[in-house]
Amino acid sequence: MAGSKPTGNQAHEIELVRRSAVEWHIEPVGDMRVPGVVYASESLLPGVVGDRSLQQVANVATLPGIVAASYAMPDVHWGYGFPIGGVAATDVDHDGVVSPGGVGFDISCGVRLLLSPLEGEDVEPRLDALMDELGRSIPAGMGKGAVWNVSDAELDSILRHGASFAVERGHGSDRDLERCEDRGSVADADAAEVSQRAKERGLQQVGSLGSGNHFLEVQVVDSLFDSDVADAFGLHLGQVCVMIHCGSRGLGHQICSDHVKEMLDAMPAAGISVPDKQLACARVRSPEGRRYLGAMAAAANYGRANRQLLSEATRRSFAGIVGTGQLDLLYDVSHNLAKLEEHEVEGRKKLLCVHRKGATRALPPGHAELPAELAPVGQPVLLPGSMGTASYVLAGAENGHAFHSTAHGAGRVMSRHAARKQVGGKALARQLEGAGIRVRASSWKGLAEEAPFSYKDVDEVVAICEQAGLARRVVRLRPVGVVKG
Repeated sequence: MAGSKPTGNQAHEIELVRRSAVEWHIEPVGDMRVPGVVYASESLLPGVVGDRSLQQVANVATLPGIVAASYAMPDVHWGYGFPIGGVAATDVDHDGVVSPGGVGFDISCGVRLLLSPLEGEDVEPRLDALMDELGRSIPAGMGKGAVWNVSDAELDSILRHGASFAVERGHGSDRDLERCEDRGSVADADAAEVSQRAKERGLQQVGSLGSGNHFLEVQVVDSLFDSDVADAFGLHLGQVCVMIHCGSRGLGHQICSDHVKEMLDAMPAAGISVPDKQLACARVRSPEGRRYLGAMAAAANYGRANRQLLSEATRRSFAGIVGTGQLDLLYDVSHNLAKLEEHEVEGRKKLLCVHRKGATRALPPGHAELPAELAPVGQPVLLPGSMGTASYVLAGAENGHAFHSTAHGAGRVMSRHAARKQVGGKALARQLEGAGIRVRASSWKGLAEEAPFSYKDVDEVVAICEQAGLARRVVRLRPVGVVKG
């Protein structure tokens, strides 16, 4: 099957070889060092016209030090450098590189899920009032506005310590940190590598959704696939949950821009060439690589603090409207990050720089980084759907592939511009209200851009994740209220 036209200096066409019902390979040609591996059903494969993500999978396979394969998740679609839904690991001790395009502009964009003791029927009579209050208390949309207005010194502490600093200052509890990836704080963060411009952009956005596909959803558990794991996670049918999806806002975007430029300037002297300048990279152990990883970790800390502050605002809204602010964090995990991890490659343990760009870590049962109460069943994997459709909680698979990674969402199939041409924001809001979903949006234009039909079928994406052995389904969540940026 031929792919789309190359974007870089590789002149070959993309040929997919089907290995199973859910796995396709791009065999190495040209400068590719490893194969491409795409997890998808035939209907989920990127279109050969208008989506260059398969070429991006092949381009990523040319990166210095890459091991095993360049992977694409079932929600794969075109992105900056790497496809969104791309996973790639490089060998740190053998010229392995780190590429900001393998993380993305919204560094540490991720999802957290809060669990309420309430049932859907308990909330329904007050749902309109609750959504009104959430709409007022959750800063959303472009630009400034935040739950926590911090000083310069406090921002530096957030960059160094993330959600743990927020909790230390009274915004949450230690249990929130127990259920957050890296306990809410990446140890190698270096605030000194964050430019002044990046800090200025992030200063007044701590505790804000932003725009695009970010959201806060009130959801109800409507399907149960694994009752034992659901029990371990504290989930049951009819339960009200809140899912929060956002990242590091303008601060992360600026960090990506700053370090792409620095790496592009440094690559010729380092003897590195790539087929697409959007794959700008530096060896992990180089000064440029270390600087980016330190700044990226600081942005990750910012993203986790951001979601922590939004959690606290949500708890206050629930307390004021439905009488309880008890919303326990199930888990918080990023899907735009590069992490230094040990994995077995060809029978040997190696230190790898694992890029997950629009892909979620999915740790298996027994993994040392899991909290003790989650270790027997594996990591909760949070996979949001498009606005107006279902989201899922999955669990890490026993022998998960792609360095314990899985899809991060439904994945776009239509551009934002194309979506706006098909529906207006007000009309879409009426459609969603008719389906029982209350919508509070900061922009009608932004709402139209996120229309459910502009995304892949999330139920099929999740089914392929399970069939491919990436993660296991636990519960399905139905939205009843949405706050959109």
